[in-house]
Amino acid sequence: MVKQVKASKLRDLTKDELTRKFTDLKGELFNLRFQLATGQLENPMRIRDVKKNIAQTQTIIRERELLEQKN
Repeated sequence: MVKQVKASKLRDLTKDELTRKFTDLKGELFNLRFQLATGQLENPMRIRDVKKNIAQTQTIIRERELLEQKN
């Protein structure tokens, strides 16, 4: 089951790990939406959790991009 990831744990990851996590989460969201469309999804709340994890990951990636531009 997907749980909300703490932002502090995401900030400890490297740039490559963050992009890999982002890609994995996007793939998982695709699979969940496919399951929802075919009526096989058992827990629709997982979609919400995955979307939040994607948003957190994107935010941290963007924060790092802005920090690099600043320096």
